[in-house]
Amino acid sequence: MFKQISTAVLLFSVFIAGCSGSAEKEKSTSGSGNVSISFSGAFALYPLVQTWVTEYNKIHPEIRFDVQAGGAGKGLTDCLAGAVDVGMFSRELSDAEKEKGVWSLSVCKDAVLPTMNVKNPFYNEVQARGVKKEEFNAIFVDNSIKTWQQLLGKGAGADNINVYTRADAAGAADSWAAFFGKKQENLKGIGVNADPGVADAVRKDIKGIGYNNTLFVFDQKTGNKLPGIDVVPIDVNGNGKIDTAENFYGNLNSFLQAVNDGKFPSPPARNLYFLTKGKTQKKELLDFFKWVLTDGQKFVHVAGYVPLPENILTEQAQKL
Repeated sequence: MFKQISTAVLLFSVFIAGCSGSAEKEKSTSGSGNVSISFSGAFALYPLVQTWVTEYNKIHPEIRFDVQAGGAGKGLTDCLAGAVDVGMFSRELSDAEKEKGVWSLSVCKDAVLPTMNVKNPFYNEVQARGVKKEEFNAIFVDNSIKTWQQLLGKGAGADNINVYTRADAAGAADSWAAFFGKKQENLKGIGVNADPGVADAVRKDIKGIGYNNTLFVFDQKTGNKLPGIDVVPIDVNGNGKIDTAENFYGNLNSFLQAVNDGKFPSPPARNLYFLTKGKTQKKELLDFFKWVLTDGQKFVHVAGYVPLPENILTEQAQKL
């Protein structure tokens, strides 16, 4: 039920390793007609939009789609500048952003996950114990928990927790920080560009910790974990262990079900959005939006995301 994303992740990682910021320039084009619709923005939404435009082109081959990943911040900037028709966005808009005339449409839901290296010497203990919300804050913001031994209550220790965070303006960073009441600018750590960059950094550092969108942790085709990386389970009830009800990270399907059922906290679960500069009057784009909220929803779960509830879809459709 899951489509392959590993290739896309690898390509992103190669581009990032080759030159700074190059992942932001990656493009994918579909269709060959005279009508063009362009997107840029969140890595979180990029794979699903790729699926949507591919499927939509089967019934509307006259439309040429141009889809670029580059982070939610780039999507918002490009949208406001009129550089693209649609910004892909992965966090809630601020009041100040709304005042700039940004129009938004909720299209699906996913989540941001804390990540660690599977070869970490404390991997088994962390998986059994989990990490509490306040401990994540102490690692990513206060820097008051500095070592893996300290996290596990074993004294100061010498094995530093190497924290990786997003260097670019990112919905994933804001959503992760919002989990413990902070914003992206409050997060400390080694700044890395883009989702693939953070995943790759944690994969290469056995003492690393980071956070990633769902499809940079799970394989979209098989639903299994991607090599070298795993989730740091969240101790939601704070009792010092991962209970059966909190142990839903085994595969993508069980995790998405937990997000759908509200068992995984929100944030870092979040809605994903399309943005335009004011409500678009472009008929072809409005028609695409209507399709996304109706027929297009059948591809959401298949692509590794959580569909919006029917009442929210109806509410969004009324905005068109």
